[in-house]
Amino acid sequence: MSGAGQADGPAAVRPPTSFARRAMPGRVVFGPGKLDVISEEADLLGALRVLLIAGGSAKPAGDRAAGLLGPLVAARWTEVARHVPADLAARARAECSRVGADAVVSIGGGAATGLAKAIALRLAVPIIAVPTTYAGSEVTPVWGLTESQRKSTGRSEQVLPRTVIYDPLLTTGLPAGVTASSGMNAMAHCVEAVYAPGANPVTTLLALAGAGILARCLPALAADPADLGARSEALYAAYLAGCAMAEAGTGLHHRICHVLGGMYDLPHAELHATLLPYTVACVEARDPAALAPVAAALAGDTAAGALYDLSARLGTATSLRQLGVTPAQAAAAVPRLAEALAPPPDQPAAAPTADQRAAAPTAAEIAALLDHALAGQRPT
Repeated sequence: MSGAGQADGPAAVRPPTSFARRAMPGRVVFGPGKLDVISEEADLLGALRVLLIAGGSAKPAGDRAAGLLGPLVAARWTEVARHVPADLAARARAECSRVGADAVVSIGGGAATGLAKAIALRLAVPIIAVPTTYAGSEVTPVWGLTESQRKSTGRSEQVLPRTVIYDPLLTTGLPAGVTASSGMNAMAHCVEAVYAPGANPVTTLLALAGAGILARCLPALAADPADLGARSEALYAAYLAGCAMAEAGTGLHHRICHVLGGMYDLPHAELHATLLPYTVACVEARDPAALAPVAAALAGDTAAGALYDLSARLGTATSLRQLGVTPAQAAAAVPRLAEALAPPPDQPAAAPTADQRAAAPTAAEIAALLDHALAGQRPT
């Protein structure tokens, strides 16, 4: 694996004086062709009956995995959906219980991983995750469920996959648009991990390394989608991004995406890619130094401007209008966003971090952010 590009210099992160961190447990198997070891990984977990989740474009990989797992497959589940609707999760849990599965194997993007997590949240079964996009959720303890246009999220190590198999060969068939938007979703994890409440020197190193790699390999994939080396780098960067976010947590950007995505069933990766420059501009406006390391890693004047330029270069949507969001929908989302971003009333006052300053914007600031995102103009 090549280096992290411009994120590697000694000035990228200041030497720590003191910090505390809790590293996420789990086993990672990385490399082209590693799907072939899935049966051995299931044996290591002691799995005897597996529910195999693989739908949509991941079905061919699911077919291969089913052949490799053989009699361990108790049932297959092919229905997945973004934002994990609560009724879908309930039906998948019922099927897992019906067949007596003692493990879940998820193959696909964030929707497949999210469904496996929804099962594990209630049934406490271990997960083997095989990501086919750059979602990063396979190494985080974060779960999400959507019901009545509201997306609820939480953290539990019970949903953290026990084993993750990264096989870059499974990503070579991703369409260019999916590669770009999914890669920018991974970039969002890197960027927010730099200023999120739980950030520490280790997560910042991971995040900046991931950002630097993505800034290099995503344009390479736009030029040559079959470049296996760039595919491997992108998947590696997504892994770093997920690890950083798993510890550091999320902030303004993810909270806004969760509310809008749940309200209007917007495509997850595309929404993250589109909103990222504008949410970052909001953070930079309140604390210009907060994301200076990201700007340096992306060789930009500002982090927001560099992210906008990268999105435009990759051809991802740069305005909410391109995702189908209307001005009326954006206006209707402002009160719910203000509610979601406000700190709990019983939360004690604390020394403000960059994220805390950006996490409680006024309704007017939220409306302005959405207006900028609707217009699609480069943040300045």
